[in-house]
Amino acid sequence: MLIVRTIREEDLDGLLALAAQVGPGMTTLKPDRKTLARRVEIACASFADQIEPAQRDYVFVMEESETRRLVGVCGIKGAVGLDEPFYNYRIGTLVHSSNELKVFSRMDTLYLSNDLTGCAELCSLFLHPDFRSGSNGKLLSKSRFLFIAQFPHLFPEKLIAEMRGYQREDGTSPFWDSLGQHFFRMDFNRADDLSSLGQKSFIAELMPKYPLYVAYLPQEAQQVIGRVHVATAPARHLLEQEGMHYEGYVDIFDAGPVLQARVIELRALRESSLAVVDAKAGAAYAAQQPFLLASTRMAGFRVTVADIQPEEGRIGLSEPQKEALAVGDGDTVRTMALNPKKVNHA
Repeated sequence: MLIVRTIREEDLDGLLALAAQVGPGMTTLKPDRKTLARRVEIACASFADQIEPAQRDYVFVMEESETRRLVGVCGIKGAVGLDEPFYNYRIGTLVHSSNELKVFSRMDTLYLSNDLTGCAELCSLFLHPDFRSGSNGKLLSKSRFLFIAQFPHLFPEKLIAEMRGYQREDGTSPFWDSLGQHFFRMDFNRADDLSSLGQKSFIAELMPKYPLYVAYLPQEAQQVIGRVHVATAPARHLLEQEGMHYEGYVDIFDAGPVLQARVIELRALRESSLAVVDAKAGAAYAAQQPFLLASTRMAGFRVTVADIQPEEGRIGLSEPQKEALAVGDGDTVRTMALNPKKVNHA
């Protein structure tokens, strides 16, 4: 059975092994032991309610219960840009017109922006290739939304997710090669590594302060603005299922899209519900579709998926399911259908 749970200090080696497989482009999960150790420390303090909500970094791992092996990781940052600047490009429009020449043109532009400062951020989603099957990816990604639904008071109004931008097969970025490298004089991976280590002052020092005309970029670079890495497309789809959408903000390095949503509009806030674990509920309420099941305590928060659903505020769990969630009869769990309801269009 696969379980998503809060990270622990003893998970550092397993987390480092996962980070080593990620590859370039994921700023928040670099295989640096010192950086990851500090992040685990902050995560443990976050779940222990020892630091302010805006400073928290909630890190979750997916564990194979039989072997205790870590096979996935994901996270939520309480807020971005409060201690160090958080940069994005905002895609805007400039209009040029001349009545005399009968010319009217609209030009897309890139503005260096700190507009998303203070938003919570979904980040660090990675699932080991050997486990990318069935509903495993959905469990890992969507577990975070149940955490937010259980503790909405800990999060700001808006939630964002920076998606990994498009890269060529050799790992290079067309957008970076056409724009960033001319100002930074370093390759994409070097700039990405510096940013992941918190050394972001160079961004403000070196990036142009004025709007950039998209049309000045090579065609290959223009075409990847707002486009995700091939391996990231499924992750984007899952986030969009939960209520997140693209509003014209992209990463300054690889032009990957930034998805966003108001927390109160997330599916988990609208459709998840609480149910009491009751042995008498039995298997009579077996679901016709998988349901996410989450414990309700922050310390030791756990999520799994099962073909069982609540009925009239009660849910019957098997002993392995109770063990997986660390709950017993009489405890409360939060539940939500793994997949959103299909909307019929007339």
